[in-house]
Amino acid sequence: MSRRIFTSNFSEDAVEATQQNDPSSDPGDVAATGVSGETDEPLLAPQPHLQEELERVKAERDSLVERLARLQAEFDNARKREARERSEFRDYAVAGAIEQFLPVLDNFQLALKSTGSAEQLRTGVELIVKQMEEALRSLNVQPVETVGTQFDPRVHEALEMVEKPDVPDHQVFEEVRRGYRVKERLLRPALVRVASNPQQKEA
Repeated sequence: MSRRIFTSNFSEDAVEATQQNDPSSDPGDVAATGVSGETDEPLLAPQPHLQEELERVKAERDSLVERLARLQAEFDNARKREARERSEFRDYAVAGAIEQFLPVLDNFQLALKSTGSAEQLRTGVELIVKQMEEALRSLNVQPVETVGTQFDPRVHEALEMVEKPDVPDHQVFEEVRRGYRVKERLLRPALVRVASNPQQKEA
């Protein structure tokens, strides 16, 4: 009990001595600082293994960022290369198609310069049409079947329906404009006239 009283008195003496030396000081400052005047410092010193782990994580992050940047650059290069190759292929395909029609154009120009009769001009045009059809076949372009077939809205476009008792109902009997397709892809439908047979409808 006497020991605690002595300690208390000693603390009060220390406060009074501090105030006499520095009147602006606050008793709370002395109590917070302590008699020895020591300041607050980190209680835990830096841990070496934590620093090593931090450096390892930073190195791994930098490696991943570098790899991501490299992959992004490779992706951009591949996309540009694919676009360039697609454009070159399209140009090559167009050039091949044009090459097939240049002789046809030459013959049309010769026909325009011709001074022959109308019959001779017609014969020349027929030959040019056959030449053009051959060029289309070389490009796998096929005409859509029309006359004698049943009307098919997927490949035919009906200009009109005409009543024809001697033709099966909904059968194409006249082709107005030829349609074309490349394999299964329709380039344009055939413009046709379709028969309407009332007798078959009644039956």
